[in-house]
Amino acid sequence: MKNAKKIISALMLGMFVFSAVGCDMIEKTPEGIAKQVVAKVNDEKITKGDMDKLLKQSGVIASIEQQYGTNYSSNEEAMSALQQQKEQLLDQKVTEVLVLQKAKELKLVPSDSELDKQVTTQYNATKKNYKTESAWNTVLKNAGFTVADLKQQIRNGIIEQKVLNYIYKGISITDAQAQAYYEKNKSQYTEQPNTINVSHILLKTEDDAKKVEARLKNGEDFAKVAKEVSTDDGSKVKGGNLGNIQQGDTNYDPTFLAAAFKLSDGQVSDPVHTQFGWHVIKCIKKTTYPVKAFDKVKAEIKSTLLKQKQQTKQQDTINKWKKAASITKYEKNL
Repeated sequence: MKNAKKIISALMLGMFVFSAVGCDMIEKTPEGIAKQVVAKVNDEKITKGDMDKLLKQSGVIASIEQQYGTNYSSNEEAMSALQQQKEQLLDQKVTEVLVLQKAKELKLVPSDSELDKQVTTQYNATKKNYKTESAWNTVLKNAGFTVADLKQQIRNGIIEQKVLNYIYKGISITDAQAQAYYEKNKSQYTEQPNTINVSHILLKTEDDAKKVEARLKNGEDFAKVAKEVSTDDGSKVKGGNLGNIQQGDTNYDPTFLAAAFKLSDGQVSDPVHTQFGWHVIKCIKKTTYPVKAFDKVKAEIKSTLLKQKQQTKQQDTINKWKKAASITKYEKNL
């Protein structure tokens, strides 16, 4: 069952990770509520019914129930979190609708016969993971899909990929660009990740950090000072020691890591400012490895830079299309 959800979730990623005023009596019926407009993209409407279905298919409701319980509607924090998720999904849905509209405008939509063939191929490839028709139908039902829903999602994904290919056309990375990136980022391409065993003392102000720096220069023990004045409760009990950290570890502030890796064994830094405050950093032991030759990593670098360039072009293009479109949202109807 978990595998089924993963497969369907992957298909949901095909969606771009790019006014309802009337008679109250009509609006309060289930049918009327489902027809309430939550957004308009040019002349195309997105309804509350569309979004309620998407909420289930994307797993948002299941996630909220898991975190807050099935009676989450009485929990203010849960409802706030749910509203944020709804608004994010609406943004994604608006983008999807706009992109599908642009696909028609740019004549990028494949013929019906070609689309049907590709949809059938992808649908069958997903379905074959289940031994029986009953097991497959159960998976779809639990995920909030009908066969028609899933085929439509696959169909949209195919069209969206055509739009991406259109956006990405002409984007490339030269060997010279890759070489320049390599020269500036050699530490990312070592035979093994460089590591550092590091300690720090975290202070609230620059003045506090300078006072600590002076104490250390006068010969006081780093660990002793850390235990006395560091505001990092997690490390101060260990004399400020953070243990071994790999270069590029995303769990740490980039400015902090850059300053730490500039140090030699036993060296203490000048005060370093990050989003968390002011640090005085000590390198206990740094372990470095040889840098791989450029030819060994050229393809990897070009792939990385290409994806970055494509993502930037994609976002710029979508933003440009959104500015030119007529888009109205009615979040109160979500």
